[in-house]
Amino acid sequence: MTENMWLRWPSREALSRAGVSGARRMLSRAGRILGLGMVLWTIFTHEGLPAWGKVATAGGVLLCGAGAWAFFRTTLHNRLLPSIALLVGLLGLAGVAGVAGLRVPAMVLWCACALVAMERLPLAAAVPVAGVGLGAYAVIDNGAWLTTSVTAGSVALAGYVLRLDAEARGSALRLLAQERAAREAEAESAALAERARIAREIHDVLAHSLSAQMVHLEAARLLIEGGAERATILERVVAARGMAREGLAETRQALSALRGEMSPLEEFLGELVATADGADVTVTGERRALPAEAAQAVRRVAQEALTNVRKHVPGAKVHIRLEYAEHQVTLDVRDSGGSPGELSGSGAGYGLLGMRERAALLGGSLEAGPGEEGFVVTLKVPA
Repeated sequence: MTENMWLRWPSREALSRAGVSGARRMLSRAGRILGLGMVLWTIFTHEGLPAWGKVATAGGVLLCGAGAWAFFRTTLHNRLLPSIALLVGLLGLAGVAGVAGLRVPAMVLWCACALVAMERLPLAAAVPVAGVGLGAYAVIDNGAWLTTSVTAGSVALAGYVLRLDAEARGSALRLLAQERAAREAEAESAALAERARIAREIHDVLAHSLSAQMVHLEAARLLIEGGAERATILERVVAARGMAREGLAETRQALSALRGEMSPLEEFLGELVATADGADVTVTGERRALPAEAAQAVRRVAQEALTNVRKHVPGAKVHIRLEYAEHQVTLDVRDSGGSPGELSGSGAGYGLLGMRERAALLGGSLEAGPGEEGFVVTLKVPA
């Protein structure tokens, strides 16, 4: 951990200006302009410097600015050797200024190099570079040793504080980016789940409707092959057409249910058994509104179970029991059994398989199998 801390670069977010407020940028820019103005003022008011020396020194200031810009770019891309070379060059220019008698610009540049080294370089490289810069500042400064020491220590500490502040800003930016990515992924996942839910609802409605139509059309085919009367065959065809209309109506109901527009479950079951001969429904427990997906699961299982009874034992009686418990709702559909119908061998059995998958997605279960008399389908879903 210690080695990693000394060799690690500040994060790219910390080295860049991303996330820095406008006011803070203006303050930083004003500080740089003020410092540059002080340096230029010192140069051009220096009495012992000839005119050509002042021009050369001003060119040196521009060269320092270009070097500082290049240093910021190389540290942004974590290029250690070029960054150190640029700082060494700036320290050398400060030494030339000191020899030429420009003590204030030299000390400002040495302190600035130490400050940015502590802020932007790995600590293993920043500490030696800052030590060289602040050591040169201490040598040329003619103030009291205590003042010089405090100033040098303050510059080094300020650079490290700026480093920590930039790291905190970079961490905040990374967390914000991660949060945005998580929200986008969550929104995409929710959209995919909603699409899967809509596809499942439409599939179940069409599977039920087409299966019921197939029952009547297959019966019509058998009647035609058996030479039945036209009226009997027509009755089956009309029933198939009615199932098609019911399928369209159920599709609209499913879409309305997905929008939260759903009739009470007890009312739906009552209408369902009203269209089936020999079927009845019983509701027990404290009635309450169910979540949309749980209510849809109960509806589809009831429809699928009735369709299977019509297909396999068309003359059987069917009893549907809906029970509200404390944390779940149970649907029990059982028939009285009887002789297998002409269509008992049709279908692949995917209806109940789909209902099992739907119940599992809701954290519930579906059991289907022979009972004491006929066939029993039991659905339990949390509610």
